[in-house]
Amino acid sequence: MYTTVLKLLQIMTDKGLTTRESLGLQHVYTARRTEQDTQRQLVKDLLDRAFAGSTSQLVMQALATTTASPAELREIRRLLTAAGTAAKEKK
Repeated sequence: MYTTVLKLLQIMTDKGLTTRESLGLQHVYTARRTEQDTQRQLVKDLLDRAFAGSTSQLVMQALATTTASPAELREIRRLLTAAGTAAKEKK
């Protein structure tokens, strides 16, 4: 198990996903990207690959797959309103 994890961390470091710091005999690996950056990249990849770039299809499928709480729905509405305002300002 240890060697498997170590190998994965080495591959991730080679790909620039993590950094490695040597502390004596220990190696400390740290993510190069924030959780939010990683999530955004994953969603962008999913959007492009599974939904042909259609944001509405992604959102509709997500809402059809699981039940959103009232608080989540309020936040979604707030984000949609903000996105609509930003789109109008770009015109």
